[in-house]
Amino acid sequence: MAINVYFVRHGQTFFNKYHRMQGWSDTPLTTKGKQDAARAGQILAPIAFDYVFASDLKRTMDTARILLAHHPTTISEPTPAPAFREEFFGYFEGLNSQETGAFVSGNDDLNSFEAMISAYGPDGTRDKIAAADTTQDAEDSTAFWQRVLPGIEKLRALPDGSNVLVVSHGMTIRSLGSRFGTKPEHTAQPANGSITKMQLTPTDTTIEFYSQLALPTA
Repeated sequence: MAINVYFVRHGQTFFNKYHRMQGWSDTPLTTKGKQDAARAGQILAPIAFDYVFASDLKRTMDTARILLAHHPTTISEPTPAPAFREEFFGYFEGLNSQETGAFVSGNDDLNSFEAMISAYGPDGTRDKIAAADTTQDAEDSTAFWQRVLPGIEKLRALPDGSNVLVVSHGMTIRSLGSRFGTKPEHTAQPANGSITKMQLTPTDTTIEFYSQLALPTA
């Protein structure tokens, strides 16, 4: 047996639409973002959830509520889970993501945030951003995992066989994919409203599928 955790990335926000760094800085869901959340609820309808968590930021809580309203569950309110917040980008919050990538990468001359992920991986990118933040507010990889990993262990401690929904964020989910996944695509940016399944046993953490807009049939 195992604990089945379904991570859903929140629906599209205005910062997503405008390609801006969105860590702990919330912007509202767009019309598409609300549709992303509703679609995820419909896709996940075959799964009977025992527990529902969401990052405590507004965009994830709003996504979770819309998702649950379109899912045949009796759970109507997600439990806030700060462990699954997005990475905090410090000084770079709200800035254009391409310009941030070009600035932070320095002499490596990378022209986007995604190019940084390809070159450095999520942890290396996080450390580059933290090192470039003169305010020293941005999370480095040590601070990020000190926050996130205890959240995973709390999920692992749930009753065996539980089905769990966690609404979280792009960099958080792709960081989990990079750490626990086995395929290159497990580090790609998950689509808004996409579903990533993790299985937890007492000894293992496995990514069963990643950033899907439908439940795999196999």
